[in-house]
Amino acid sequence: MTELTQTFIAKGDLAHLALFLWASSSSALLVWSLRELVRANCRFNDFVAEITRLNSYLSGRLS
Repeated sequence: MTELTQTFIAKGDLAHLALFLWASSSSALLVWSLRELVRANCRFNDFVAEITRLNSYLSGRLS
């Protein structure tokens, strides 16, 4: 165990340690989720741009 964990255990402050670990993991999960959302949004934007490019190409060839 780390020195920080041993300090918390010695003082009987396990609830605060558990709360800190929960808050840290929740914050990390939020950051990861937001990054994935941004990546998905970029991929969708690229997809829409390709569809637009394909439509303009096809409309030019059909006219």
